[in-house]
Amino acid sequence: GGISCVLQDGEVFEKAGVNVSVVFGLLSEEAARQMRSRGKSLKAKDGKLPFCAMGVSSVIHPKNPHVPTMHFNYRYFEIEEADGTKQWWFGGGTDLTPTYLNEEDAVHFHKTLKEACDKHDLKLYPKYKKWCDDYFYIKHRDERRGIGGIFFDDVDSPSKEEVFQFVKSCAKAVVPCYIPIVKRHCHDSFTPEEKLWQQLRRGRYVEFNLVYDRGTKFGLLTPGSRIESILMSLPLTARWEYMHTPPQSSKEAEILEVLRNPKDWVH
Repeated sequence: GGISCVLQDGEVFEKAGVNVSVVFGLLSEEAARQMRSRGKSLKAKDGKLPFCAMGVSSVIHPKNPHVPTMHFNYRYFEIEEADGTKQWWFGGGTDLTPTYLNEEDAVHFHKTLKEACDKHDLKLYPKYKKWCDDYFYIKHRDERRGIGGIFFDDVDSPSKEEVFQFVKSCAKAVVPCYIPIVKRHCHDSFTPEEKLWQQLRRGRYVEFNLVYDRGTKFGLLTPGSRIESILMSLPLTARWEYMHTPPQSSKEAEILEVLRNPKDWVH
């Protein structure tokens, strides 16, 4: 089970939600197949794989197009195999999806996440930053969903406690990496044209979540799952215009360039 809390039509956030989930059950064959495709060796007993999964996830879609959308999710997964042994791993990440590029915001966001990673291992931020850029890739558009952050999955070493401490550091970085950006821009003025561009960018967000996102797919494949909570990540409003192309050298074209060619924001 779990708890979902969703805010709609707020003053700052058009839609914002958080899910806390603790799920027990038997892995569906389709979900097991997806995990095996990621290299998991899963030995079922009579075709059954008991699992438990728990995590916290949040997606925030602000009203103002100068405030970026933010998503984070941190989770723990455990599977009991036929011989009684348990496989476990952690996954998660935090990423930012701006409508317009603000370099100061991008640097602040990535630096805060890097500091959280660096407390544990200096190799983690560059590795998980690249993983994030690769994961949130909308292949059919040849662009990323946003300007990234960190993302990891299937992490099961060096030890359960050490990985858990790392995940806690990442989770504690969520508020300081994002809320200062919200406060900086939530009262910025914006035009109807800028609001329209935000709607079009949200359309891309929806495309990624429904076509590629692993968590959404797992939720939809889990018997008895709560569909409203799984689709909480979708914005309240979005738009798809046929063959929309922003003018060259415009602010809209600027963000597209970064989405197609990810940048190193901290060096």
